[in-house]
Amino acid sequence: MLYGLYQAYADTMLPVRTAARISAGTLKSLPFGLADRPLVRSTWAAQEVFADTALSHTRRPFGITAVPTTTGVVDVIEEVVDSTPFGSLLRFRKDTEVQGPRVLILAPLSGHFATLLTDTVETMLPDHDVYITDWANARGVPVSEGRFGFDEYVDHVVRFLNVLGPGAHLLAVCQPCVQALIVTAVMAESGDPCVPRTLTLMAGPIDTRINPTAVNDLATNRPIEWFEQNVISTVPWRFPGAGRRVYPGFMQLTAFLAMNMPRHIKSHFEMYQNLADGNLEEAATTREFYDEYFAVLDLTAEFYLETVEKVFQTQDLARGVLQIHGRTVDPSAIRKTMLLTVEGERDDICSIGQTMAAHDLCSGLSPMLKHHHLQAGVGHYGVFSGRRWKTQVYPVLRSMIAARE
Repeated sequence: MLYGLYQAYADTMLPVRTAARISAGTLKSLPFGLADRPLVRSTWAAQEVFADTALSHTRRPFGITAVPTTTGVVDVIEEVVDSTPFGSLLRFRKDTEVQGPRVLILAPLSGHFATLLTDTVETMLPDHDVYITDWANARGVPVSEGRFGFDEYVDHVVRFLNVLGPGAHLLAVCQPCVQALIVTAVMAESGDPCVPRTLTLMAGPIDTRINPTAVNDLATNRPIEWFEQNVISTVPWRFPGAGRRVYPGFMQLTAFLAMNMPRHIKSHFEMYQNLADGNLEEAATTREFYDEYFAVLDLTAEFYLETVEKVFQTQDLARGVLQIHGRTVDPSAIRKTMLLTVEGERDDICSIGQTMAAHDLCSGLSPMLKHHHLQAGVGHYGVFSGRRWKTQVYPVLRSMIAARE
């Protein structure tokens, strides 16, 4: 019912937003200097902002076509190396013989597409051969393709690492830090030759009992049955995944917006003001962020519910009781993979200490193979995007990977 109501609203608003976009284009092209009059500019700006505040359910392009290297600027070609109905292994192949160390980036499966990590990929590309998990929107996956839960996520990462082969490096951002640690432990214990050389966990909820955030409180204030009954919906008939039970991306986005609603309202007003005043570059920066932020994907119900329960409610990995396909995961089995954890000083989604908890779990690692970086002055997104990511976090990561090559 909930998904149907949302979709009906979105369908109703589509022609309204289209009309606003057409009207904005008409005002922008008025002759004889009329387009520059204050009233016209403010009306145009308002219609532009209104037309853009719509959700998208399609992944935007990464848009990385070239990167600088030590031999000059080279072209970048996106290619799908492996795929399943639920996700693809995407490679950013550089048009050069020297690719650099292979790095698999685990993108979060938490309501947004992998393009949320475009800045992460673009920063790493000059020095590395970069791959990323490009998760599918669950509303586009037919029910006949079966389930995709917590265990299946782990299976996918193990599969993708085996496609990369021995000697690859694993980097996880936010939510999949838990799965990245599990994968490394499972592969180490089984003697898999493709166990990653380094494991980088960035702002991820390894142990949410430490300094709980509002996000953690939201997940623990109600029993898992409440989430199943109140936030899980069925994909409408018109989509390929019709009938699949999902946690809709629009609900995740609504929750994120509600956490910082005044800030988002302020950002949109500033975008309107910049458009009206002719500060198009500043407005474009804000628009680019929200174009990505408003691109949402649905999660399968089983993955969402199992993640909420195992990671946030019962903290199974941190307590040493988490099982994958019936076998208990043992992080102490990790003995050769160098570990780097990264946290943001002002992170209000994954607080200080939650990611660093991985060091205690990896008791089989020598202290020489454990490293932690606390980045001052950044929130959650600043850990993996923006100026401080490029100039302060990334050099630490690059040095660790180079040390293990």
